[in-house]
Amino acid sequence: MSIVVASEVATALASRGAVVALESTIICHGMPYPKNLQMAMEVEAIIRDNGAIPATIAVLDGVPHVGLNNEQLKRLAISGRQFQKTARRDIVHVIASGGNGATTVSATMFFAHKVGIPVFVTGGIGGVHRHGEQTMDVSSDLTELGKTPVAVVSAGVKSILDIPRTLEYLETEGVTVVAYRTNEFPAFFTEISGCQVPCRVDSPEECAKIIYANKNLRLGSGILIAVPIPKQHATSGKIIESAIQTALKEAGDKRIIGNAITPFMLERVKELTGGSSLEANIALVKNNALIGANIAVALSNLQQREISRMGRSAL
Repeated sequence: MSIVVASEVATALASRGAVVALESTIICHGMPYPKNLQMAMEVEAIIRDNGAIPATIAVLDGVPHVGLNNEQLKRLAISGRQFQKTARRDIVHVIASGGNGATTVSATMFFAHKVGIPVFVTGGIGGVHRHGEQTMDVSSDLTELGKTPVAVVSAGVKSILDIPRTLEYLETEGVTVVAYRTNEFPAFFTEISGCQVPCRVDSPEECAKIIYANKNLRLGSGILIAVPIPKQHATSGKIIESAIQTALKEAGDKRIIGNAITPFMLERVKELTGGSSLEANIALVKNNALIGANIAVALSNLQQREISRMGRSAL
């Protein structure tokens, strides 16, 4: 299978420079045009401004692309849901049919690892759904983290999911979970979830050391770096969290369970919060991009130092 890698991405990877992978589902399925295009270009600009190269990933006309130009980003933004939401399970079908795919977390991780990108930024990952013990509704993001050595920078998972069971599942998969400058796992729109994490990091350099150790040990599993939503946006996050709790109660009153609960929750929270969830979503994605770029640069610097050290040792 051929993967088209943008020239600037290929050049950076060849020199062990800083590269940050980005998904495309958030562009095609996360928000309307032209808001989605503006968000995508601003996120890429943040990554560039902080010393790294952005690599948005998508399948275009049956061909995986790692790194998109402005015209390709615009095509994704305008096409929207015409691009199939593409997780790992969907990759072969989209490619074989010559289709267009907007990559989710699992597919983006797969392609990022294929070309050697160690850091991936997203908004939030999927998780174990409520009543998942009955429905077996578990996001492929979690299993991908268990078998693909890519560091995923996210704002945790939404509290419409079962966060404790999500963390238990990640432990079972052997995924290193770290929280950035906090001891508590963030819940996407809010800074806290009530769940403690086994590892805390306080700088991009600490993150880089963890990624580098994971690579050298060849553990084969990914790393989840959970970053809380910026404090200035946490107020709207609390409003959203309140809407989530209201929707949960309504779902219980209506005896909505199993696979039906998540679509009900998403639609009800959207109705209750208006546009605030979209703005908070964009804010946390931008913040993740900033931190992800800093991590990628720190990792690149660490690798360059180690290469230089080993070179001196050989003399």
